[in-house]
Amino acid sequence: MTTPENPNTPNPEYPQGTPETAPVTAGATATLSAPAPKAPSGLALGALLVGIGSILVASIPVLGILAAVAAIVLAVLALRKGQSKGKTVTGLVFGVIALIWSLTAAISGGGNSDSTAPAKPAASAVAEAPASEEAAAVDAAETEPAKPAKETKEPEAPAVPAEFKSALKKSDSYVKIMHMSKAGLYDQLTSEYGEKFSAEAAQYAVDNVQADWNANALAKAKTYQDQMSMSPSAIRDQLVSEYGEKFTPEEADYAVANLNG
Repeated sequence: MTTPENPNTPNPEYPQGTPETAPVTAGATATLSAPAPKAPSGLALGALLVGIGSILVASIPVLGILAAVAAIVLAVLALRKGQSKGKTVTGLVFGVIALIWSLTAAISGGGNSDSTAPAKPAASAVAEAPASEEAAAVDAAETEPAKPAKETKEPEAPAVPAEFKSALKKSDSYVKIMHMSKAGLYDQLTSEYGEKFSAEAAQYAVDNVQADWNANALAKAKTYQDQMSMSPSAIRDQLVSEYGEKFTPEEADYAVANLNG
């Protein structure tokens, strides 16, 4: 015979009772709580990614500054909306670091450009200086009046030695008084029994004395004709003889031809 089950006896599989018979605390309401929805993390992720990008372009002054500011703004918005703090803070830190680097690069780059900028005008000024100096020199040369050419003075004739003057003066006397020939005059001036002038002084005298040698030959021929009654042929021989008057043949011929003139 089967023993009837007591409905109040707990079932070993359900110590608290079956779901249908589970005790309900008095005054409690049976409600099922839904899980809390996760907050969106788009701004936090954007702040992180933009912050990393700003670090990469921090060496470019303008682009780095813009990226860093964008990362900082996204991080602040993410914090206000309660999004992931890890991503947000990391993006914020990257943005701040990138902003500092970009500002430093911009300042140092501007300083270098300012310091090197004056070098170009200086270099161009140095390059232009010789050209301006050459132009000034050319202008000065064109405007400067031309200096008159120095007059070239002819060299003064050397002073005639006293011996030469004396020989010339003595020659003038022999030519006018004794009607001597050129060769006879030279021998008289240099002879040890005559005037004893040097060969140079005697040559200077016979070259510069004022004499008509043809007239001297004619005067000497007339002397021989009048005083010694010599024939024309003998007179010519006496005129050209090296032991006589020493006239040239042309001078002797002139004298003989004009004896009766």
